[in-house]
Amino acid sequence: MSYPIIITIVGGNNPSTQELKWAEQIGHGLAERGAVVVTGGGDGVMEAASKGAFEAGGLTVGILPGSSPQDANQYVTIPILTGMSYARNIVVVKTGRVVIAVGGAFGTLSEIAHALGDGIPTIGLGTWELSREGIETDGIVRVKSPKEAVDKAIEIAHNSRS
Repeated sequence: MSYPIIITIVGGNNPSTQELKWAEQIGHGLAERGAVVVTGGGDGVMEAASKGAFEAGGLTVGILPGSSPQDANQYVTIPILTGMSYARNIVVVKTGRVVIAVGGAFGTLSEIAHALGDGIPTIGLGTWELSREGIETDGIVRVKSPKEAVDKAIEIAHNSRS
């Protein structure tokens, strides 16, 4: 059976104007390429990415921290209710074949850590930089534009299909 490409986009609730534009462009670009866009279903980067995908005719999934579908932003096509609060970050990350991080606060940092820890390819645009003494790379594929994020995510997803 063939499954659609599912890409997760993570980022903060209080992003900059630039991060909102990036997230919307990434969501739009992914939907145009046929990918399903998964977010945490809330505000900020999650809403902007969902909006971009929704307006491009794509399918959007919001994995919500609570138990009410009304908590999802208006661009979520399929709300997934977890009742798990921040613990749902693991589900958000594990749902996508690739994770794209745009900006972000500590919740985004935890999602990046879960993705990298589970070997899920992670792309970063204006997001956290990780370092530890003796480690020269943090494992995040750095991109400089929304188009590059979309192209790289689709390429990685196609190459990882089983």
